[in-house]
Amino acid sequence: MIDNATLTLSTTHERPEVEAAIGRACSRVAPLWPLKHFVAVNPFLGFAGQTFHATCAMMHRVARIDMVMPRDFYGDAVRRGEIEERDLATALAAAPRDWQTPATVGELRAALERGAAVKAKHAAHVATVAEVLDSLAGGDRNASRTAFMTDEISRWCAAYFDEGQSAWRLPGRGLRPYHAWRASMRHDRNAEMMGIAGFRAIVATIPEDPIDAIVAVVERQGIPPRALEEYLYQALLDIGGWASYARYLVWDNELYGRSDDTLVHLLAIRLVWGYALFVQRTDLAFVEAWRHAMHEAARMPLDERLGNDAEFCIDLLAHEAYEAAYQRRLLATLAAKPAVAGAPARATLQAAFCIDVRSEIYRRHLESAGPQVETLGFAGFFGYPIEYVPIGHVRGGAQCPVLLTPKFTVCETVGGATDAEDTEILNLRQLRRRVGKAWKSFKVSAVSSFIFVETAGITFAAKILSDALGLTRTVNDPNTDGLDRAAIARLEPGIEARTVGGRHTGFTPEEKIVQAEAVLRGMSLTKSFARLVLMTGHGSTTVNNPHATGLDCGACGGHTGEANARVAATILNDPDVRRGLRERGIDIPDDTWFLGALHDTTTDRITIYDEDEAPPAFRDTIAQVRAWLAAASAATRVERAARLGIARDSGAERRVLARSRDWAQVRPEWGLAGNASFVAAPRSRTRGIDLDGRAFLHDYDWRADDGFNVLELILTAPVVVASWINLQYYGSTVNNRAFGAGNKVLHNVTGTIGVLEGNAGDLKVGLPWQSVHDGKRFVHEPLRLNVFVEAPLDAIDAVIAKHEAVANLVNNRWLHLFAIGENGEVSHRYRRDLVWEPLGT
Repeated sequence: MIDNATLTLSTTHERPEVEAAIGRACSRVAPLWPLKHFVAVNPFLGFAGQTFHATCAMMHRVARIDMVMPRDFYGDAVRRGEIEERDLATALAAAPRDWQTPATVGELRAALERGAAVKAKHAAHVATVAEVLDSLAGGDRNASRTAFMTDEISRWCAAYFDEGQSAWRLPGRGLRPYHAWRASMRHDRNAEMMGIAGFRAIVATIPEDPIDAIVAVVERQGIPPRALEEYLYQALLDIGGWASYARYLVWDNELYGRSDDTLVHLLAIRLVWGYALFVQRTDLAFVEAWRHAMHEAARMPLDERLGNDAEFCIDLLAHEAYEAAYQRRLLATLAAKPAVAGAPARATLQAAFCIDVRSEIYRRHLESAGPQVETLGFAGFFGYPIEYVPIGHVRGGAQCPVLLTPKFTVCETVGGATDAEDTEILNLRQLRRRVGKAWKSFKVSAVSSFIFVETAGITFAAKILSDALGLTRTVNDPNTDGLDRAAIARLEPGIEARTVGGRHTGFTPEEKIVQAEAVLRGMSLTKSFARLVLMTGHGSTTVNNPHATGLDCGACGGHTGEANARVAATILNDPDVRRGLRERGIDIPDDTWFLGALHDTTTDRITIYDEDEAPPAFRDTIAQVRAWLAAASAATRVERAARLGIARDSGAERRVLARSRDWAQVRPEWGLAGNASFVAAPRSRTRGIDLDGRAFLHDYDWRADDGFNVLELILTAPVVVASWINLQYYGSTVNNRAFGAGNKVLHNVTGTIGVLEGNAGDLKVGLPWQSVHDGKRFVHEPLRLNVFVEAPLDAIDAVIAKHEAVANLVNNRWLHLFAIGENGEVSHRYRRDLVWEPLGT
């Protein structure tokens, strides 16, 4: 025990121990993908190894960050009847024994209806220097050292990590972050002008190596060894947005087998900043406050116990009851499966869609066209992890889930173009891009911007008017800018094996066959092929939307699924591939044809590609399919109109389409808001059920899964990605300040990497408030994902036992797992440690 009398402001730390604590603190930070391929990320990724409840307690204690809704939210649900007595009873029965819980359901209900109790603020056991200084300032925002420090670090990070937005580049960008920052601070007098005396001299006294710098700071400040990891994590939370981007750089490099210490460098910058604030204050008030903070830190408990915080336990029980109520309703929906008309001997159309929840609505309406239509659900990259290189580029984007690295390189080409035409198109695109870049530089430069507006601004009146009315795009589509319309219409992925710039691109004959087999088996599509099979990727159309790629396909790494769908269809039409598949037990009939397509989730239009390559015998079938798609698109838009606050009248369809071109529209679509369940089973289990656009649907037939390899793939990839999406929406809903991106209207793009809310502050993470709230109510319900898998229990157990990432998700209650029995009914609920509970007993 350390008391105030004996506590000193100097502590010895061994470098290996500090390095270990740095690693653990950095691993708690979730990555943030940049805007060019923004994907959903689980904000609690670094806590997967501990339970959901323990993480709630830790965040509540360490950072005063809540991970559940305010109690009034749950109280309102009780009063509306959404949470019933039986749901409260379920939550109470499942509560751990060491929780302080109400004795009866009635007491719990009364506590929720009464609303939030007046609770004393939970003192953070590990306070940073900036936090202590802010507490001494009495909450004066103008005197906040945390805010000033965050602004200064954020401003520097925006300049250092800039990816092309700034016209003037930061000197020293070739150095590693901490070294570049030290070099910048030699000349930066901003801190000293704001009252931090001798800031530059203080920085110069800190070691040049980032880890040595961290060791020096924690020793000089007297951070207790017991609290070291928590202190480092608290420091990272002050710059959580930029820390998350640095973690992305580390993640991306590690995927390719490269080491990266960017986050450690950023942590060193943050700690040195804190130390500079620390040495400013030698007054008794600060010294005593700091001693007390370190005394509390040294007494920090070794684990997260909730038993002594009865009010916090009630909040967690309220959330458990809220989720139990939803599960009760969902299980009833799945059990009340309506009768579906018998399917014909052979379907005319099989349309494969991404498992994305937005596909559920479209699939339902497309299937209503008649029994000749079947739909399938599969990850939107269709099993082709490709790097897609646009014309004029040397490198491309990774069109696969961020858990994977591209296995193949595919170059964009102009179909039917000669070598001379290819060269002409390439040179013209590069020229137009150079001219466009020069024109943009002229418009935004410090001097010419004023001249430009005064002399040429009036000539843009017509363009501004047409953009404002949604008749034209505010900017060119970045995927096709610099290309003529004729060339755009002929763009296609080049799949034939060749060497481009010393790189192997396309697919060899053997690679085509192997990958085609893997895709079809992964889709459980190995027999009963329809006459026409549509591989339907998805993307989104919006303007003036920094988070636009977040509405594209997450399975395609924040890109549209067009390239993957077209690659899959082209390869599966290859006669040589089909011969190879027959030898492997998959016989695709000669009168089956595959087509690539793209579902625009903002407008619900389906674009079909490469129709002209289909044999003439398919023309009538394609015409029929187009009619079905048109009807499904119209019905889907009408259903979505209500969610967007659009009246279901004759103008609904027009207004939905207009949102995709409206530069003032903060809600062009709802994305994946509302997601709450994942079903891996044959479509027959859910066909005819209205799942309200809230379910990820993955077709899976365990009877055709020899060795359960597909089951293993589903649980380790699509389920994990779906849980990332679910928990990002969850975090952005329960605490948008901590886990979301704030008000979209106030966003400013910085460095083309991310957004600030306003003109300063930390980089924002997660989703904007407008993505989860319509201005009056929450559109997304904060629910952990409910996963339903139709497979034998021992097969599911084998995957859980084999993969730590899956075990962490299910054992630590980051999602809820259910099993579907052979009769198609939900039969068991997973508890933990490979223990299942039969339902209905």
